[in-house]
Amino acid sequence: MATFTQSDELQGAEFVDTDLRGARFVKADLSGVVMREVNVDGADIDAPWLSNGESFLRVNGVDVIPFVEAELNRRFPGRADRRTGDPNGLRAAWATLEHTWADTLERVAAMPAGTVDVSVGGEWSFAQTQRHLVLATDAWLGRAILEIEQPFHPIGQRAAVPDDDLDMSIFTTVTPSYAEVLEVRAGRVAMVRDFLATVTSDMLASTRPNPWDPEHQQTTLSCLHVILEEEWEHHRYAVRDLDAIEQNVGG
Repeated sequence: MATFTQSDELQGAEFVDTDLRGARFVKADLSGVVMREVNVDGADIDAPWLSNGESFLRVNGVDVIPFVEAELNRRFPGRADRRTGDPNGLRAAWATLEHTWADTLERVAAMPAGTVDVSVGGEWSFAQTQRHLVLATDAWLGRAILEIEQPFHPIGQRAAVPDDDLDMSIFTTVTPSYAEVLEVRAGRVAMVRDFLATVTSDMLASTRPNPWDPEHQQTTLSCLHVILEEEWEHHRYAVRDLDAIEQNVGG
């Protein structure tokens, strides 16, 4: 199968009577793509930034973004509060996230041994997801908001192909135990909780350099929104994959 990686050769291309069955698009920019008279039976789209900005996703002339957002908020109570803008709202939103993850951790603990290391469709395992959320907290709370010079824990999970210039020698090349992952993750969850316990409106309005692009300034509130977004999106992925694992075991 042909693979097109980090290429703009297909930008603006036109596909007519083309068989794209089974094609897989990962981290691909499909914005502005126009599809006409297409067969999309069984298509599976995951776009975590779908509701960001003022764009749209039309299917047969209907913008489906509001429907997708409403359904995700129904499935994941508390998700709708991930962009709240005041201190009390942020504290409540984080408390809901903590309870949500606690329930999911209990679910995983009751599943067969080794479940936390199972990858579904080449995606991160449950343990790797927890490690990535450690890194996300380190970046957006530790590095950006708290301005810690080197905030990253060695077990943080990086993308397979990093899109920044962070020194990779910081991170371990040895897979940590799940117990260690849970311990570090719990510490990072507590860091967010402790910060939110005393945050004020003035603090939320203060600016900080983006942890991946220091030339770009963001408010403390926007940094916290990134953390909340990361938490809810990766929880959605984790639950999706746990469902698939249970279905395979049951089948």
